[in-house]
Amino acid sequence: MIGIATLFGLAAAGTVVLWYGSVRLEDAANDIAVGYGLPTVVQGAVIAAVGSSMPELVSVLIATLVHGEFELGVGSIVGSAVFNLLAIPGIAVIIGGGIDTTRELVYKEALFYMLAVASLLLTFSLAVIYNPVTATDGLIRGDVSRPLALFPVALYGLYIFTQYLDVADEGRVVDTSVNLTRAWLWFGVGLVAIVIGVEGLVRSAVGLGEAFGTPAFLWGMTVVAAGSSLPDAFVSIAAAQADRPTVTIANVLGSNTFDLLICVPVGVLVAGTLTVNFAHIVPMMSFLVFATTVFFGISRTEMRLSRREAWTLLVLYVAFVCWLILESLGVVSVLEF
Repeated sequence: MIGIATLFGLAAAGTVVLWYGSVRLEDAANDIAVGYGLPTVVQGAVIAAVGSSMPELVSVLIATLVHGEFELGVGSIVGSAVFNLLAIPGIAVIIGGGIDTTRELVYKEALFYMLAVASLLLTFSLAVIYNPVTATDGLIRGDVSRPLALFPVALYGLYIFTQYLDVADEGRVVDTSVNLTRAWLWFGVGLVAIVIGVEGLVRSAVGLGEAFGTPAFLWGMTVVAAGSSLPDAFVSIAAAQADRPTVTIANVLGSNTFDLLICVPVGVLVAGTLTVNFAHIVPMMSFLVFATTVFFGISRTEMRLSRREAWTLLVLYVAFVCWLILESLGVVSVLEF
């Protein structure tokens, strides 16, 4: 068995490679969008979202298709969403000062993101109700089929449509100075680096699960989630330091919406049908709902994230990590396995 120190080293190396690939891919994706003169809604809701969320998308595909660990992929998405909601705004505020929010962000982006959380939980619930899996251990399981996976994907289509309505009158501007061949080349380099980095993270999560005798998805919620969310963290923190606080919140909410409505269903759409354990999914999603509620409440109060509120978010994330550590050590057993 690979040593624990080696597994954590593999996770660290994977994170570095993934970060490099994400930077290259995001820059290339932005150049491609500008070079083709794509509408603003496509640049923001599709190109930027795909660029920043590619690590999460790849983590679901690799965990599902290579390692047969769909729940690890789901855990990495949920863990990434929690990291994005609690850690990124908290760190951005501590480093760059308070962040002002807007009514558009709170009442449009945040509310739609809350709808995304609810729709994914509903999808898993429908799988258990209509496609139950008989198990000898007494745990409730269900098969998520392709028709069920299309439900959150359709909701993301509605999200893009609402974005389109907001910018329907904007003209199309093509930047002819962009070298599209070079941009596509760097896009490919970034994608390859992301795949290599994510593979390292997923392998470390599977290995740590075996070493501690716990399900790999627990480590996916921390190791893979934090590693895949670092690119978003750097983008958001840089935006806060550049006095563009709205970008920080918009990047967090937009990335999470894409992760929940596209990244998780893609694993099902590619594999066909995948089984979920409701005893794992419900506690994970419940904490995400709780974190979302806290984030929404803090964002709404005085339309500003203060340092005190930032510390509240960070403490809540530390509590989340401590809970998962206690689960791994067998001290608590909220997650049945």
